[in-house]
Amino acid sequence: MTVISILDLAPIPPGGSVAESIVASVALAKLAEEAGYRRVWYAEHHNMASIASSATSVLIAHIGAHTRTIRIGAGGVMLPNHAPLMIAEQFGTLAAMYPGRIDLGLGRAPGSDQATMYALRRDPLAVDTFPEDVVELQGYLTGNSRVPGVEAIPGKGSHVPLYILGSSLFGAQLAAALGLPYAFASHFAPDALTPALATYRDQFKPSESLDRPYVIAGVNVLAADTTETAQQQLQKVRRTRAVSMFGKQMGLIDHNFSDEQADQLLAAGAALHVDRMLTYTAIGTPAQVRNYLAEFRRHTAADELITTHQARTIEERLRSATLMVEAMQPLTEERP
Repeated sequence: MTVISILDLAPIPPGGSVAESIVASVALAKLAEEAGYRRVWYAEHHNMASIASSATSVLIAHIGAHTRTIRIGAGGVMLPNHAPLMIAEQFGTLAAMYPGRIDLGLGRAPGSDQATMYALRRDPLAVDTFPEDVVELQGYLTGNSRVPGVEAIPGKGSHVPLYILGSSLFGAQLAAALGLPYAFASHFAPDALTPALATYRDQFKPSESLDRPYVIAGVNVLAADTTETAQQQLQKVRRTRAVSMFGKQMGLIDHNFSDEQADQLLAAGAALHVDRMLTYTAIGTPAQVRNYLAEFRRHTAADELITTHQARTIEERLRSATLMVEAMQPLTEERP
């Protein structure tokens, strides 16, 4: 039996605002709670015109205030951007506000470009100390600080569960060595999925946190009432991705391009990169989505699938998540 969750990228709608994005994230979280999804996660991104989740812990706090039972958390916090003590304090605060509901996924990538890293005042070499930073953070949250005389308050003894996020063998090896759950970003970085999961399972060492491997695999979902509608939504996603990745060379920015301009980018070679990112995408009616997810589960043997509803409008994303309820029934277990 596979648990189903949601990764919400808090997208800013075309022509819309951050405020509208936050309202949409609240609506999606409420729907997920009522529908029986296990958790909703939010990802840290910076300097991206189409994503509103940069202040991840603040957004999680807001979502928590509008939900009652569903687990909420970061998927993830990019730890090289932060001091471990500050993240322990932030998520310790969240755990005090919403007991038993907070997750903390940790990523090694900075989640930004070099200029943005400078603006964040982060050392580019901070990625090299990621394993040590994870251990330091874990110490603060468990009440076993690795830094003499320094405790995280709030945070100490909160035991906020940690998850290692990754898209390569590095994260798989670290999660295995620390005995932590591992979430693979196959929703946008599919290439190393199979070897990374094999490495994690083969090298896993039980810990106080976890006695056996626990795998979360990311998968895109575009569920719609008809196959044609889902395919139309997919084309919109492909255009947006193409502009986001390669639009600067044509003077294009997110939300400021025509379909013809985006299609030119796709035809010029962007399609190869965009479609590779979307390798693992469930598209179509609930029955088609169910069949795809069943096969994806067999392929990964994942304990949990975290779905990213990629449709460009909030109405389409909410409809996709609603239809997922029908699609997920044969795949899920009852929530505890």
